[in-house]
Amino acid sequence: MSTYLQHSLAALQRTLPDAELEITRLPAVEQIQLALINTDFQTGPLPADVMYRVIAHPAYWAFCWGSGLALARWLLSSTAFVANKRIADVGCGCGVGAIAAKLAGASEVIACDNDPDALMVTRANADLNQVQLNYADDVAELSGTFDLILMADVLYDKSNYPLLQTVKGLASNIIVADSRIQSIDDPSFTAFHQSEALTYPNLGEFDEFKDVRFFHSGTSLAQH
Repeated sequence: MSTYLQHSLAALQRTLPDAELEITRLPAVEQIQLALINTDFQTGPLPADVMYRVIAHPAYWAFCWGSGLALARWLLSSTAFVANKRIADVGCGCGVGAIAAKLAGASEVIACDNDPDALMVTRANADLNQVQLNYADDVAELSGTFDLILMADVLYDKSNYPLLQTVKGLASNIIVADSRIQSIDDPSFTAFHQSEALTYPNLGEFDEFKDVRFFHSGTSLAQH
């Protein structure tokens, strides 16, 4: 087990002491494998102290959320749009979007997340898939100009909406994939794709979010 994977497991078990990380290939995106929470983990009822830790430090990065899975699938089918691009995955979670972008031919991919545990598991997952990523723990650390910024399952929290304006100043193209929103209240974003994907492993809570909507801001997506 790699050092990154060991640290990721320790972080997961600080929140969920009985959980494990399993290395598994993703459904419908089998070229990617990730270290994710064990599929037979019992979700409840959880002891009160464990529930408190789940609320205080949710290990969201131990799942491949449906929007990230759908985004990875789109990226791997859109190599002409991704190849040789400089890309940032903002709110990278488990790193699936960043890994898919690199596998699709991006010249540089920066995985960005303000949760150090998410960056740790992304490093572990990058190693599992033998891809080279760079890392940032804050959008403010993203320097230079990007060809594309990715955001998957970030807008579930309205307090994250200002990120849209921030990243518009960094990249010529932005793609948002999200199952929790119907539209983006910004005329520069246009819906262009819809896909069905479930969070993996699916422990029974996420079926209502299976429809993932894609939004684009920029000028060079016409070929898709």
